[in-house]
Amino acid sequence: MRINVEDADDEEMARAVVAAVSQHLGKPVEMVGGDGSTVASAGEKDDWDDEGVVVTEREEQLREEIEEIMKGRKEDKQEKLDELDKLFVRERLDLLFDEIEFEDGTFAGFSDDDELPADGVITGVGRIDGRKVCFTANDYTVKAGTLGSDGAEKIIRIQEKAMRLGVPLVRLIDSAGARLNQEERDPGDTHADRYTGGKMFYNQCRMSGKVPQIGVLYGPDIAGSAYTPVFCDYLIMVEDMGSMAIASARIVEAMIGESVDMQELGGADVHSKHSGSADIVVDDEEGAVEKTRQVLNYLPQNFREKPPRAEPKQPELNPKGLDAVIPEESQKDYDVNEVIKRLIDRGSWQEMKPEYGSEITTGIGRIAGRPVGVVANQPNVNGGAIFPNAADKASGFVWTCDAYNIPLLYLCDTPGFMVGTKVEKEGVLRRGRKFIYATSNAQVPKISVLTRKAYGAGIYAMAGPSFGPDEVLALPSTEIAVMGPEAAVHALFGDKLKEMEGEALESTKEMFKQEYEKYIDIKKQASQMEVDELVPSGDLREQLEARFRVFEDKERNEIDRHHGTVLF
Repeated sequence: MRINVEDADDEEMARAVVAAVSQHLGKPVEMVGGDGSTVASAGEKDDWDDEGVVVTEREEQLREEIEEIMKGRKEDKQEKLDELDKLFVRERLDLLFDEIEFEDGTFAGFSDDDELPADGVITGVGRIDGRKVCFTANDYTVKAGTLGSDGAEKIIRIQEKAMRLGVPLVRLIDSAGARLNQEERDPGDTHADRYTGGKMFYNQCRMSGKVPQIGVLYGPDIAGSAYTPVFCDYLIMVEDMGSMAIASARIVEAMIGESVDMQELGGADVHSKHSGSADIVVDDEEGAVEKTRQVLNYLPQNFREKPPRAEPKQPELNPKGLDAVIPEESQKDYDVNEVIKRLIDRGSWQEMKPEYGSEITTGIGRIAGRPVGVVANQPNVNGGAIFPNAADKASGFVWTCDAYNIPLLYLCDTPGFMVGTKVEKEGVLRRGRKFIYATSNAQVPKISVLTRKAYGAGIYAMAGPSFGPDEVLALPSTEIAVMGPEAAVHALFGDKLKEMEGEALESTKEMFKQEYEKYIDIKKQASQMEVDELVPSGDLREQLEARFRVFEDKERNEIDRHHGTVLF
């Protein structure tokens, strides 16, 4: 359609008229001046350029305000960011995401002087390796990333969106906690009302096991908000930067007189070695991005889906050399990582909580491209005996793998649970039951490999024959027994041994041990079907590939109760 005009001095008005008419009629429109030249045009085109564009002052003002909000307070706080070796929040997002689909709540906390850009938190949806992922990210340049009521509302909404979409939620946490400034709070305003504050943590609880939650901790996180990272399924902490505690160092000193800095109180060292709250510790922000992407690649979008597959790779070390790794002597130490390197696809291994409860090694890798969670006794640490922290770590790991459909591989070489007054006071029984409970109730494919010692209740926790494994495989070095020979001799013949000493004592003990060992011959036990298969060590990788492939479509059972009474 053509519109002929004699005079069109107002070019902006001409474009607006043409655009409106074209939209109304649903077809191209051209306005032609008295000299025959085109004044403005609009209509169906494959690639719109400036033609038909009308930007009013109102729209231009809005765009300028959005641009200003997105800067946060970077210009004012750049020196502080440099001092703390922190990236600006949008630089973090650019590193992590391939693209940001959209953000919500840009104008949260908006005022004429714009003191609180986006109310200090950015929320939205982006893509990582083509996958849709929701996110929250604190802006440290806005009042140290503290959380106000509008910011809390944004987080609540993106949590609900993640649950509706069935996609992971990544939390880039760099917050000093709740915003306590009195001038920014209404009288009677608290963290405890029904629809703000605590609702964020309620949602995290409801999300648990439904969609993956990955937290990355970049700064001090204090008081109630410190529960944000610990409620995540996986927590990555940046060394010398991230910290979290139920109260700040200043409050701790005021309340109990303990003088401590934030790293001593709740830094990466504390939470990776002592509390067990951190899964992975990295050196810098680039490492945080790398590990976030890696962990995400092991996880499905939600609990109904399977984890993503990858191109299969050969292990780092030759699987055919496995038998030489495991010593003949049941008490001799070795590093279980030398076993893992012969079973897991090259470059796929990510250990979780390596410095916490290190009598057990936990981590995720791939076997023939399939994600697999590994729970392995570590004979190099206290002989692989299961201590309370190790049981605590393993139970949580197993439960999380089961929530997100990650098959489990147990590598059993343990004398059992540790004994003594110290571990009893630390709750070895209570925390040990969590491990046994998690193993018993996990419904993902479970394969237990008895590599050497399988003594006492240790084999229960490590998915022994009675605890719901799909397969129990044994290597030729396996010893299955109620207890080890040394302990058994003292249990059975303790009274006789008390009457002896010197060479007579040692020779008698050795005689009793040899007699006891006749009853823990793995070939005889295999002949009685105590295990499903006795496997040459060099064939174990191939056997695992085949068996995990066969059990890939294993169905879950309906649970005939509300839930168990054992918590993790």
